[in-house]
Amino acid sequence: MKQEEFQELVTRAVENLPDYFLGKLQNVVIIVDDCPKAKQKLLGLYEGVPQTNRGGHYGLVPPDKITIFKNTIEAICKNECEIIAIIEGVVKHEIAHHFGVSESRLQQIEDKKIS
Repeated sequence: MKQEEFQELVTRAVENLPDYFLGKLQNVVIIVDDCPKAKQKLLGLYEGVPQTNRGGHYGLVPPDKITIFKNTIEAICKNECEIIAIIEGVVKHEIAHHFGVSESRLQQIEDKKIS
């Protein structure tokens, strides 16, 4: 899939978030990269200060960064429908980190959806 098409799917995934969450996103940028820098199998990565950890001295800091890894996602998907579903899930997962949800809590939530 072309980079522009993949980026459009990520943009749509963000736009499809409930208005409540969209209105609360603060100082965050979402980008697409081909693959993680390390030899990890990451689908996405959140880097920043979660909103729950921002105190009165939070300011003049670069935006949080959410990276969605194109090649890793494409490697585990068989078709465009799977790519769209994975992107939607990864965007929600990484934005949850922006709101302060821990990896262990997200795993509990995701496990409940599967079972």
